[in-house]
Amino acid sequence: MDPLAELDARVTRCAACPRLVAWREEVGRVKRAAYQDWTYWARPVPGFGPPDASLLVIGLAPAAHGGNRTGRMFTGDRSGDVLYAALHELGLASSPLAVSLDDGLTLRGVRVTSPVHCAPPENKPTPEERDTCRPWLVRELELLAPRLRAAVVLGAFGWQAALPAFAEAGWRVPRPRPRFAHGARVTLERGTPAADGSGPVTLYGCFHVSQRNTFTGRLTPEMLRDVLREAAGEACLPPYAPPDSPPPAPG
Repeated sequence: MDPLAELDARVTRCAACPRLVAWREEVGRVKRAAYQDWTYWARPVPGFGPPDASLLVIGLAPAAHGGNRTGRMFTGDRSGDVLYAALHELGLASSPLAVSLDDGLTLRGVRVTSPVHCAPPENKPTPEERDTCRPWLVRELELLAPRLRAAVVLGAFGWQAALPAFAEAGWRVPRPRPRFAHGARVTLERGTPAADGSGPVTLYGCFHVSQRNTFTGRLTPEMLRDVLREAAGEACLPPYAPPDSPPPAPG
């Protein structure tokens, strides 16, 4: 089995945080009225995307009736609608919609993950739960390291969780630690020369694609696309051109 696929399988069996286990399973039993005909995933949700991704998108945690229902990051909720629409517009996702595990969605050069893999009550993991889940993100970063060149971190929680994970995975984090802000950019160098060819990673801060941010206009689709576009360029993901698009004008 591919090492990243093996890691994803191990993630789905984790039961390290009793509060999160109880909550995700309760949500799966009670369900939301609109999803009574669904069999909820109700397990930890692994990352999603190809093993050779050069761009990583790091969120917060699965939504109770989104990823906890569907079994895939940012799938089946309003936040995912915004994120995948932006990725699709940039040619990094095969569809603007993420509905279920079997909807055929694929990503190009991008992987989506989170520092906490279980849906937390009120979307608020505790610091202890964040730290307990960190080894999964560290290992994911280690496996992605040979190709990874950029990461978009959604929200202050993700930023605070990502920096120590990158440090444990072998990158140097400046001191004092860079503060989160929308549009923040910081390049992390490797601590020692790596035989696997891994190099610096540039982190980009972006407001989270939560309904609170997108409904109030704190984060607009244009703002999100701008950050993703810059990060994709850093990750050497060329702009996507549909097969039937006209060739670029000469000169």
